[in-house]
Amino acid sequence: MDIYAPAPHTINMLATLKQMAELVDIFRKSGVRQTYRKGDFIIRPGDVPHGVFYVYDGLVKAYDITKYNEENLLIIRKSDEIFPLIWALTGQERQVIYQALAPTTTLCISRDVFLEYIEKNPDAVAPLLDMTIEMYRLHSERIMNLEYRTVRERIISFLLTMSQRFGKETPEGLLIEAPLRHQDIASSVNATRETTSRELSALERKGLLTNRQSMIILKDLDALHKYLN
Repeated sequence: MDIYAPAPHTINMLATLKQMAELVDIFRKSGVRQTYRKGDFIIRPGDVPHGVFYVYDGLVKAYDITKYNEENLLIIRKSDEIFPLIWALTGQERQVIYQALAPTTTLCISRDVFLEYIEKNPDAVAPLLDMTIEMYRLHSERIMNLEYRTVRERIISFLLTMSQRFGKETPEGLLIEAPLRHQDIASSVNATRETTSRELSALERKGLLTNRQSMIILKDLDALHKYLN
């Protein structure tokens, strides 16, 4: 069975499917297959990464700890993505923690093998550049999100961004297929967890979303967009 199958929400801007498949092939041939339960650490707090990971299946949360001892969500990695990408390319590590958000399978290769492959295979640059651009886009949208004056607007903007990356159509609405705790949302919109919980409850009472066990369904996209306009 071919180990590479494009994720339904993946959009390759530069790389062809063949180039992506060739990059994944180095993980398939040389990588160690590892499985994690929801909540398992993949890279623990304070650890130096022990390799470069390809997410074969599942979700991986990347976060750091603030000086207030709170988790600060940075990005959620999904299938067909590589992490920690900055460390893999530059060797610089920012003490980021990686934790499985769901049952997850990865393929792990050493950084030396990863860099040697890139040197010998220039076509590998295209899929890596796609992933880097996506990281930049997400972090840019997070910064722009902070321009909204109210917490409610920032929450709506964040959820709409997440729905573009993880959204799945359901009879009830657009399901964000990534568990989002109130603290994760709060850290992303520069708000307290209490205020975030209150605003999510208000949006739920208005019938704009449902929030059950960290899974959010956006029920009225037009009304949510109107808040931002």
